[in-house]
Amino acid sequence: MADFLFLMHTLPAGLETAADWDAYITRLNTAGVMRGGSAIGGGACFSKRGDVPAMAAHLGGYIRIEAADMAAAQTFLAGNPVYEAGGVVEIRELPKS
Repeated sequence: MADFLFLMHTLPAGLETAADWDAYITRLNTAGVMRGGSAIGGGACFSKRGDVPAMAAHLGGYIRIEAADMAAAQTFLAGNPVYEAGGVVEIRELPKS
C-alpha cells in the first residue's frame, strides 16, 4: 500500500457544501483509506537565500489516503466535491523513506 495526497485547487464560492464534504469523508472512512486532511489557510514561503517563489494560492486543501497504487487512488476521486464540481484535484504519491 502507498500513501497519496489529493491536493484540491480552490473553487469559486458556492460550488461545494459542508454536506458534500461530510458525505465524501464518510465514504473514505468507510472504505478504510482516510489518513487525514484539512483545508489550507494563508501562509508564506521562506528560504535562507531570501529569494522565494510566490505561494501557491490555488491550493485550498488536501486529503491523505492509502491505496494500492495510483489507479486505485484515482477511484477515490468519485464524490470529491472539488472534482464533482469540475475543479482540479492533483494526486501525488508520497514516497516511502
